[in-house]
Amino acid sequence: MHEMSLAEGIVQILENEAKKQNFSRVTEVCLAVGELAGVELESLRFSFDVITRDTLAEGCVLTIEPVSGLAYCFDCSVQVPLHKRGDPCPRCGGFSLQVVDGTQMRVKSLEVE
Repeated sequence: MHEMSLAEGIVQILENEAKKQNFSRVTEVCLAVGELAGVELESLRFSFDVITRDTLAEGCVLTIEPVSGLAYCFDCSVQVPLHKRGDPCPRCGGFSLQVVDGTQMRVKSLEVE
């Protein structure tokens, strides 16, 4: 389950920011997670709850904002929505697609004390 290592990485980011910005507790973390990032959101939520125990983020609220998948279709010469890698272009049915958005996972914002 790679979501556990993703949660560990998030906590590391929080700890690094706490040192830089001098805060002691995180009350909310907002993540932007792409539709094509390959992240199972419920597993990430579970992992985050486990990993944050006894840390500065214990009990904090985890908010996840989805980022839609987007690809450039070389057959249509336009950007099209893409919900799953390997899916055909919803416009022309072709498979000449280059993903341009929706693969990221990043910490978007924090609420801290």
